[in-house]
Amino acid sequence: MTVWAYKIGEDSPNPADGRSTTGDSRQTELSQSSDAKQSRSGSLGDQHPVALITGTSSGFGMLTAITLAKQGYRVIATMRDLSRKGELSNRAEEAGVTDRLYYVQLDVTDSESVQTAVDKVLQQYGRIDMLVNNAGFAVGGFIEEVSMEDWRRQIETNLFGLIAVTRTVLPVMREQKRGLIVNLSSVSGLSGFPGYAPYAASKFAVEGFSESLRHEMSSFGIRVVLVEPGAYRTPIWNKGLGEIHQKENSPYKHKLDAVLRYSKQASETAPDPQEVADLIGRIARMRAPRLRYALGKGSRLLIIGKALLPWKWLEWLIARGLQ
Repeated sequence: MTVWAYKIGEDSPNPADGRSTTGDSRQTELSQSSDAKQSRSGSLGDQHPVALITGTSSGFGMLTAITLAKQGYRVIATMRDLSRKGELSNRAEEAGVTDRLYYVQLDVTDSESVQTAVDKVLQQYGRIDMLVNNAGFAVGGFIEEVSMEDWRRQIETNLFGLIAVTRTVLPVMREQKRGLIVNLSSVSGLSGFPGYAPYAASKFAVEGFSESLRHEMSSFGIRVVLVEPGAYRTPIWNKGLGEIHQKENSPYKHKLDAVLRYSKQASETAPDPQEVADLIGRIARMRAPRLRYALGKGSRLLIIGKALLPWKWLEWLIARGLQ
């Protein structure tokens, strides 16, 4: 069996929704929502926007938590295992934003855990202005040799987990008549690569889900955005490339070795993942963000190439890059 898995993470008006509301209009808005939310929170006087982020123990999620906290957000930093919050806690202390982080246990594959986490946020703050769906992991391997158990585990976390958190938060944002949802996709959600089919399938699904969600939520003041990073210097390399299992007699061994060589080279030259967190921070301040933001080494070139080149040319270029 040839399979590996790795974890990934894994304009400034009001940063909560990008709309500038002041004076009487702002006061009217607050008074209209006060009765509906008063039972959920005793801290309505706290006007700091609230961001809920999944998968904050490392990578993009951790960096985004610090970035948004610096911008004035109350950040709900969620993760499956709260004992892994050490690095985030240390970074928050160094950045002087410890009091803006609220740690909550959340397993995106457990519906009860998702509901409990959202209920805690509402009890504490009475609102959720921004959701960053970052939690996920990647299963790799050639399609024939990846077990159905691993396929299901991949989709359960990266797609169904993202949907579960989003569905639980949507009623809150719809009632508020505002909100921002940022879904962490990937360049693998735009183009499939050999050896990454499970991950690509999950991210392609996230892309389609996000397009539909954006259409459905536009009339409720809820903005939906896809962030599509290429390769970045995150723990995915150490966790993933160090845990690869393969059989010597695999018919895919030669191709898999080429994929691994390419991945290791990419890890050595990958840019700083803070770029992704900074982009999310900018999106949080935008009045009208667009649907997609691709970034990272080679990402834009790949998108242009896929749009303009005949498929056979693109196929040849990818195959050549893996030689």
